[in-house]
Amino acid sequence: MSRYPFALLLPEESDRMDRAAAAILTPVLLMENAGWAVARIIRNRFSPCRVTVACGPGNNGGDGYVVACHLARWGWPVRVAALSSPRPGTPAAKMANRWTGPVVPFTAEEIGCADLVVDAVFGSGLKRPVSDETASVLAAAPQVVAIDMPSGVSGASGEILGRARDCHFTVTFVRPRPGHFLQPGAGLCGEVICVDIGMPERAWDGIAPTIQHNEPGLWSLPISSEGDYKYRRGVVSLCGGTEMPGATRLAAGAARRSGAGLVRISAGEGAPAYRLGDPSLIVDGAPLAELLEDARRKVWICGPGLTEGEVAATLPQLLKSGRMVLADAGALTWGAGDLTRLKGVAAITPHIGEFRKLFGPVEGSRIDAAREAAKRLDAVIVMKGPDTLIAAPDGRVAINTHASSALATAGSGDTLTGVIAALLAAGMDVWEGCCAGVWLHGEAGIEAGKGHGGWAVAEDLDLPLGPARATATRLAQEAGRKKAVGSLL
Repeated sequence: MSRYPFALLLPEESDRMDRAAAAILTPVLLMENAGWAVARIIRNRFSPCRVTVACGPGNNGGDGYVVACHLARWGWPVRVAALSSPRPGTPAAKMANRWTGPVVPFTAEEIGCADLVVDAVFGSGLKRPVSDETASVLAAAPQVVAIDMPSGVSGASGEILGRARDCHFTVTFVRPRPGHFLQPGAGLCGEVICVDIGMPERAWDGIAPTIQHNEPGLWSLPISSEGDYKYRRGVVSLCGGTEMPGATRLAAGAARRSGAGLVRISAGEGAPAYRLGDPSLIVDGAPLAELLEDARRKVWICGPGLTEGEVAATLPQLLKSGRMVLADAGALTWGAGDLTRLKGVAAITPHIGEFRKLFGPVEGSRIDAAREAAKRLDAVIVMKGPDTLIAAPDGRVAINTHASSALATAGSGDTLTGVIAALLAAGMDVWEGCCAGVWLHGEAGIEAGKGHGGWAVAEDLDLPLGPARATATRLAQEAGRKKAVGSLL
């Protein structure tokens, strides 16, 4: 299927697709296809061994019964441990009736006797904590593969509901779920394998996913051409402080390496501290009000390297002038005292600690928290972390997992701010520019880590940004070709 190639389906969206498919196909066909796919992957990954399929009463359990039938047909020693029986007349009940092999009690003793346990108990739609008894049974398994989602992990948010067992791999269908990419649940999924089970194209009708996996192709970068000049590539302006010039310089360097045609620092009386740097970096000592008379300077960064007092003296002027402002660091600290101070910014890039100071405790789904924050501020929120969330006021969310622990270094966030600003200055949509900037920053971290034994510092992150753009452009073009081919099939 070519529709929504980067979509991450919420459990309720997946359920709606299943119901739509039931009006087109024999109701059990998709379940048969799903179970066959899981069984085939198990056969390809493992040698024949003692298998116990732990089945719940719903569709996930129905998939498990199909797995058991196929493995047994291939000569594997298979048993089923049923948490409870499916409701009569359901597709899961029909699959359970096909199983004629041994059925054992759903106990830790029985589960512990297997070499491999297939977790087909709850799937991705779990909304309440798994009982301690059920969790203890699954915890006794020597190794587990999960169907759709490890039991105890929310497919919608990656939250652990009760307790959950780590898996060797997880097989899911049609599109992954957000929980496959969001911590802490993502860390229990193992390898996530998404397979096509023949979902009819018409089942997508009425489905408009708002959660995406952040990859090239979800967005496309501006392409350099012979007609380029510095103002066409875009001007990035930064407010520079007097006490911490390093953070501002890191953001400026990242903007330059990410393709900005011109980067200028407004430093006022602190201008001499910046003029010892790169020769192509322009440092302005004139008053900010005077600099804002230049209409070509549309995109500004405010926050990196600034004290709260310096933010208070600059950010209101930027917002009053109608400029596109990317706020981070000191601007977020200043805004935490009164969130209305940030009203009018285009985007903010808080880590989870800064997010909590701005918007309060994060309870439950981080996706919901990011969405609510974006709507409340009317700005794009980049909630930084190993699984960064990029949330727009209209409800769109991208989950970025293209990152590296090499980014866990002081100044890395300043670099990200510069990357995003360069893309916004080149004319990208704010949400897409933030998505692209986060991915490029992750790619730069991966490459910098390779070059420094995994221990890069922020100063190492700007050099790989040019190659990162080239990689992203190539991958986006490949994704476009695949989508075009898929639409013809």
